Amino acid sequence: MSEAPALVLDRVSKRFGTVQALREASLEVRRGTIVALLGENGAGKTTLLRVAFGMVKPDAGTVRMDGREFRASSPAEALRAGLGMVHQHFALVPALSAAENVALGGHGWFSVREAAARMRQIAARTNMTVPPDERVEDLPTGAQQRLEIVKALARGARTLILDEPTAVLTPQESEELLRVLRGFADDGGAVVLITHKLREALGVADVVTVMRRGRTVLSVARAEATEEMVARAMLGDVPPPAGRRELLGERVTRKVTADAPIVAAAREVVIAGLRGASAIHASTVLLRAGEIVGIAGVEGSGVHELVRALAGRAPVLSGTLQLPAHIGFVPEDRLRDGLVAEWTVTENVALRGAGAARGRLHWGAIERSAAELLERYDVRADGPQARVETLSGGNQQKLVLARELAGDPPLVVVEQPTRGLDIAASAAIHERLLAARDNGAAVVIASADLDELLMLADRLLVTFEGRVREVARDRDEAGRAMLGLDAGVDLKRTDNGTPLPP
Repeated sequence: MSEAPALVLDRVSKRFGTVQALREASLEVRRGTIVALLGENGAGKTTLLRVAFGMVKPDAGTVRMDGREFRASSPAEALRAGLGMVHQHFALVPALSAAENVALGGHGWFSVREAAARMRQIAARTNMTVPPDERVEDLPTGAQQRLEIVKALARGARTLILDEPTAVLTPQESEELLRVLRGFADDGGAVVLITHKLREALGVADVVTVMRRGRTVLSVARAEATEEMVARAMLGDVPPPAGRRELLGERVTRKVTADAPIVAAAREVVIAGLRGASAIHASTVLLRAGEIVGIAGVEGSGVHELVRALAGRAPVLSGTLQLPAHIGFVPEDRLRDGLVAEWTVTENVALRGAGAARGRLHWGAIERSAAELLERYDVRADGPQARVETLSGGNQQKLVLARELAGDPPLVVVEQPTRGLDIAASAAIHERLLAARDNGAAVVIASADLDELLMLADRLLVTFEGRVREVARDRDEAGRAMLGLDAGVDLKRTDNGTPLPP
C-alpha cells in the first residue's frame, strides 16, 4: 500500500460571481481511513469535493491522487482515475433495472449480463447486495443507495465520496451502510463522508474535518475530537441552548395526559395511494393539544399519504376524518409546494390560507405582517420585497414555517422540517415547533431522520405496509418497526372513541 494519501485537495479556492465559495480549503484522505467532512450549509463541503470529481473548475489550488497531481476535466475522467462520488440526490433511471443502471455510462458494449456479473462479484466482496433484475423504482431507498455505490465500484473506484448518504435511510440501513464503508476502507479503500450528523461522524470516522465559510478550520484524528470541539469549529462560537440540543440530541419531550383535548382524529381511515391502491388501511390516529406526534416510515409505507390527509390535503376513501378549520402545513418540498421562488416575501406570505381565503388583498397590511414575521422568526432577507429565490434554503424553510404558524393554528403538520439544513437552521426550526406545542397546538412531524423524531416527538407512530402503529421512543424498536420486524401497538385497539369537542 502506497504511503501517499489517496486524495489531497490543497489550498483550493473558487468564486461564483460575488460569492467566494472556497477560500484556500484543504482536505486529505489516506487509504484505509474514513474522513468525515462536516460544516454548515454553504460551508463549501460539496463544492470542494466536486472540484476533485471534475464537476467544478477551481480558481486556485491543486488536487493530488495517490501522490500525483490530478485535475479531472469531467466526472468520467475522475471515475477512470479511481474516484467515485455518490451524490445526495440519486442519479438513477427508475424505469430501468439495477443492472441496466450499472451498465449505463460504462465502456464498450452495453452488456446487462456483464453488469449483473460485476454486481455479484462486488456483493461477494463487500456484502453490498442489490438484485440485478429488479427495477430501480421498485427498490427501497436503502437498496438504491447501495446501487449508487455499486455503480462507482463497478467502474473501479478505489476512493469514494458520499454526500449525506444516510439522510433518507432507516437506522438499520444506516448502520449497515456504515459497516460496509468501514469494510471498504479496511480493505485499502478511502472514504470521504459528507454529513450533518455529528454523532454519526464521530462514530465511524478516523479523521474529522470541518469547514466554515469556505475554509478548512479543523482536521483532527477521531481519538482527539470531542462533540464540543467540533461544534465550536462548525458554528464559530459556543452553540446556544437550541444548538446544543440539536448537536447533542437531548430529548425535549413531555407526557401528554389522556384527557387533553383532541384536536384532530382519523378513525378507521382508508387513504388512497398511487395506481388506485390504498396506501393506508383502516387505521386510527388521535392528535391531542400540546403534543408532538412523530411519524416515521420508509418510502412507500403510507407515511406521505397519512400526513397529507392529516393536513387536509388528501381525501379519505372511508372512515372518518375530523380536522380543525385552521391547519398550518409545511410541505416536504418548500419550493415546489410551499413557496413561489420568483415572488416576493410579501406575496408568499399572502398565500397563507390559499384556497380558503376570500375577499380583497390588503397589500399594505400583508407587507407589514411579512416584515414582522421576518423579524420574529429571524428570517434573513433583504426586506419584505426581497424575492424568495434570493433566500438561503434555511431561511426559505423558516419563512414557510413563520407563515404557517401565524395565527396560532390548533394543528401544525410538518414534512421533513430540516432536510438539507445545517445545525443552526435546524435548531431554529425545532425551537419554533416546540414553542407551538407548548402554546397548545397539536404538532405532527414526519421525518426521514429518526434521530430528529426521537428528540422531538412526545409520541412516535410508524407506518408499515399501510398500517399505523405506535412504538416506544427507542431507536432500535422504531427502526425495526419501520422494516416490519416489530408489530408495535395497533392504534385501532387503543382508540377509545372519544368524539372531537364541538
